[in-house]
Amino acid sequence: MRSYIIAGNWKMNKTVAESIALAEEIVAKAKGISKAEVVIAPTFLAAAKVADVIKGSNVKLAVQDIHWKDQGAYTGKVSVDMVKEIGAEYVIIGHSEQRQYFHETDETVNLKAKKVLSAGLKPIICIGETLEERNGGKLESVLTAQVEGAYKDISSEDALKTVIAYEPVWAIGTGVVATDEQAQEAQKYVRSLVAKLYGESVAEAIRIQYGGSMKPDNAVGLLAQKDIDGGLIGGAALKADSFFSIIEAAEKA
Repeated sequence: MRSYIIAGNWKMNKTVAESIALAEEIVAKAKGISKAEVVIAPTFLAAAKVADVIKGSNVKLAVQDIHWKDQGAYTGKVSVDMVKEIGAEYVIIGHSEQRQYFHETDETVNLKAKKVLSAGLKPIICIGETLEERNGGKLESVLTAQVEGAYKDISSEDALKTVIAYEPVWAIGTGVVATDEQAQEAQKYVRSLVAKLYGESVAEAIRIQYGGSMKPDNAVGLLAQKDIDGGLIGGAALKADSFFSIIEAAEKA
């Protein structure tokens, strides 16, 4: 049976001091959580300090991106070995903001996913359509291209170590959220794509998060859907109380 995974993506928010304080609050609140997996993704600058805070707790560390090369002249980037050394277990890959602002492609998502897996870490692979694509009837073709591109030449054994985050781009940071039914429909389709690549047993085992303005007031309904296995949380993850409310909803679901 799939377990819930609630991951907080802090994006470009919180100073190092603020990140330490938020991590401390989350660790304290999450002490009694046993069913849902709790993950936080601070900025690169704060990641090592946050890693020290959460060490020995039931909160796990993610980073927001990596480069697929081991080292080299790639100003502003970090390698998988760097983030593994500080204790990261997860790496967010292909977030819509990376695709939109920093020229992420299905090919680079695939390169990063394979690099993360080769290091023994777990990629959270983000996919999702824009409002224009959804309204233009391209939802399925966009998701198909993104899933097939991300998993190219990845074995079923490695695929089982991944998490998928379906994030309708039109619902990220806008306050607009997909209805429970819209989210479930898309998540079910994503699972069917995985089944085509790897078979039903792998598809049923892989966790698929919903990422798109999940908040305490809509988390219960979204997490009740058959194919929603948690959330990739943005704004609501920047305050311990609202983030913990979502974690509690997953714990009780």
